[in-house]
Amino acid sequence: MPIQELPPQLINQIAAGEVVERPSSVVKELLENSLDAGAGRIHIDVEQGGVRRIRIRDDGCGIPRHELPLALSRHATSKIASLEDLERVASLGFRGEALPSIASVSRLTLTSAVAGEGSGWRLRGDGGDRFDDPEPAPHPVGTTIDVKDLFFNVPARRKFLRTERTEYGHLEEVVRRIGLSRFDVTLELSHDGKSTLRLPAASSQAERDHRVAQVCGQAFIGQSVFIEQVAAGLKLEGWMGLPTFSRSQADLQYFYVNGRIVRDKVVSHAVRQAYQDVLYHGRHPAFVLYLTLDPVLVDVNAHPAKHEVRFRESRMVHDFLFSSLHRALGELRPGVMPVAGEPVADEAPAPAAATPAAGPVIPGSTLPPLPASARPLSGRGSGGGYEPGPVRQGSLHLPVAESMAAYARLHPEPDPDRSAESATDPADYPLGHALAQLQGVYILSQTVDGLVLVDMHAGHERVTYERLKRAYWSEGLKSQPLLVPETLAVSRTEADTAEAHREDFRRLGFEVDRAGPEQLRLRAVPSLLAGGDTATLVRDVIADLKAHGLSRRVEEQVNALLATMACHGSVRANRRLSIPEMNALLRDMEATERSGQCNHGRPTWVSLSMEQLDRLFLRGR
Repeated sequence: MPIQELPPQLINQIAAGEVVERPSSVVKELLENSLDAGAGRIHIDVEQGGVRRIRIRDDGCGIPRHELPLALSRHATSKIASLEDLERVASLGFRGEALPSIASVSRLTLTSAVAGEGSGWRLRGDGGDRFDDPEPAPHPVGTTIDVKDLFFNVPARRKFLRTERTEYGHLEEVVRRIGLSRFDVTLELSHDGKSTLRLPAASSQAERDHRVAQVCGQAFIGQSVFIEQVAAGLKLEGWMGLPTFSRSQADLQYFYVNGRIVRDKVVSHAVRQAYQDVLYHGRHPAFVLYLTLDPVLVDVNAHPAKHEVRFRESRMVHDFLFSSLHRALGELRPGVMPVAGEPVADEAPAPAAATPAAGPVIPGSTLPPLPASARPLSGRGSGGGYEPGPVRQGSLHLPVAESMAAYARLHPEPDPDRSAESATDPADYPLGHALAQLQGVYILSQTVDGLVLVDMHAGHERVTYERLKRAYWSEGLKSQPLLVPETLAVSRTEADTAEAHREDFRRLGFEVDRAGPEQLRLRAVPSLLAGGDTATLVRDVIADLKAHGLSRRVEEQVNALLATMACHGSVRANRRLSIPEMNALLRDMEATERSGQCNHGRPTWVSLSMEQLDRLFLRGR
């Protein structure tokens, strides 16, 4: 077949295959156009899941009569005019492909009016590459786009559509995502003449919380914290779910970059690592987060449907996201649990509000703040020292013992006089004061507002784990030279990566040299990991460095060993503890980061308020 130019209609239908996958794709593109036009109110009417009809009305700036044909022309846009504009895209759309692509696979009617004109104008299309001349039509300032019979002229594409219910589910999810991106815009969605979703504009923090609750559920707002972090020209804010509010799948994760919802491997990796120490195995965190940065630092022209972006400084973005979320999670401890709408500050997190709940409450949600005077000054609490049990080192190496000795130097034994102190007012401490030990497993504690049940092994495991980490990492990562250097066979690309990141390997405790085009020589490894499968670890680190520009594999493996030590060194079930020993454990938990979960992600304590207890016994009825 000879080389020939494709007809415009076929060009638009090919483009539609990239942009218009299903009715929800149409809604996404048209909503983004409405937002770019400055709309403050948008109404979406759909029929038969959007296959029969999609009509979107907005009160934006509108389109002048002479620009209506251009709006349906391929690669015509008002949003960029030069390469400089493309490098600093601040609008959601910019390619000028959406409207002509949609018009090529549907019967489209475009009606619009601008301020100062006596009438609106209407343009009709019937799936071809030609349109009628604009005709006058009554219309307020703004635009209405009516899309009927989607894929009527492309039967093969129409066969791939799912049931009406499934298509509407995808469409509604798009509206919800857009609703979370612009709190200043009112969105209304109707299906087959019935109103199904209304998101009023939200200006105050309480109204924003309400909108997030409409989209993500009231349970998410009740079990999330609002964070706000700024550094190096980057700003991260939004709602992050508590570790105990985890999901079986990643279905409640919304991440926006400069107002655009994206799926990005750098973001996913940073979030997953931040939650790694506190999330139960196989579970996924929930979050609604917004990253704001200079548009020149992010390339939004990396995907036809604009679902993905490319960061120019991906390592900086990864480090900022990880450190911000990791710090916020570390500040979630009994007595300093922030509530939704109150930002997690860098220095002094906001205290929790006493909010009644329908059932048992997860860590931190109903407890009073921890007074500064109540924080233990030593590493073993102020209510009487409990015996943490021996740390069984087994085949672990000398640096572990050195780290434990360093910890002992940094945290001397508490003053016996202070150990004898015992407060009587339960309001003094967020986890209250121990009353009894239940079945040798749980500590029953009385608080100012009810009671708390603590899993003593899980709580002590977290306390011990955090101490081991502080002691080990405070000395830095030590290397152990190999008696016989190990030669690794790798690909040329892997060897190039290792050579380019020699300094990164050194900081991780490795000494890696290039021994040939496809060979590496390993001369030293992190001391705590000596004797393990270091060759596989080196390859994993190289893979991380290629994908993300950094690697935390070594830290993860070291922490995994420390977690095992903490598990073996924690108090076991059926071990009898005295009241002072139980109180000492509670005080340590109050002062320990991430103490709401053990090293495996299980909750360490739950609470019941007096109101909940009264309901259980039908008091006041």
